[in-house]
Amino acid sequence: MKAYVFPGQGAQFTGMGKDLYESNATAKEMFERANEILGFRITDIMFEGTAEELKETKVTQPAIFLHSVILAATSGDFRPDMVAGHSLGEFSALVANKTLNFEDALKLVSQRALAMQKACEVNPSTMAAILGLEDAKVEEICDSIDEIVVAANYNCPGQLVVSGSNKGIEIACEKMKEAGAKRALPLPVGGAFHSPLMEPARAELAEAIKNTSFNTPICPVYQNVNAKPATDVETIKKNLIDQLTAPVRWTQSVQNMVADGATQFVECGPGKVLQGLVRKIAPEAEAMSI
Repeated sequence: MKAYVFPGQGAQFTGMGKDLYESNATAKEMFERANEILGFRITDIMFEGTAEELKETKVTQPAIFLHSVILAATSGDFRPDMVAGHSLGEFSALVANKTLNFEDALKLVSQRALAMQKACEVNPSTMAAILGLEDAKVEEICDSIDEIVVAANYNCPGQLVVSGSNKGIEIACEKMKEAGAKRALPLPVGGAFHSPLMEPARAELAEAIKNTSFNTPICPVYQNVNAKPATDVETIKKNLIDQLTAPVRWTQSVQNMVADGATQFVECGPGKVLQGLVRKIAPEAEAMSI
């Protein structure tokens, strides 16, 4: 069985999608439609912008979404048995399995990006990558800190990202190193994604999701919040809303997809981060990209 997986924030690079735009009429049409919907020429930034311009949340999230979804839409042999996306990538996955249409999903992604940016400005906060510690030990250390610090991304065994207040992350990094972490590295991000500090964004996104039309998917989506397959529209909506303040359970999602029969994982979007994670989580499965 074939699982298609879609990357999240951090996979962007200058020039992303340019070859698609120039070589495929459908892709060009979708990119131009996106420029109209967003109200600015995101293609100019994707194709020619600086790394700094691409890093702006209002640009990054729609850019990665567009590259992923248009790549899938113009791939000749796109037949997923199951899909999953890492954080933002879950929206790309929901277009791939026909739960959301392209235009509605792009609007949601744009609203999500702006809501997250606002939440970051209200609560200055950050994230850090912890390498070489057991998940349970990372969770135990987070729980011992008085500041807000939580496990945010379960990326693969021995690689977990924590999220929280600036002071909380500083304390966490010290404690993780003392506990034997190989690395405890603050990340260059604008805020504490997938933590309680994203609550204002979650509330804003919830309203937008409730007002968007969702369809019955053609195959299950393994959602970040609980790593379980979902085909029920109301369940998918709830999990998508909860995702902003809950951890991304990527390790568990891949493990569950393998348990349910996935033998091949195809990464669809910029970069090759997810392929690397899949190989560490499930070395018995084949991992590739479109």
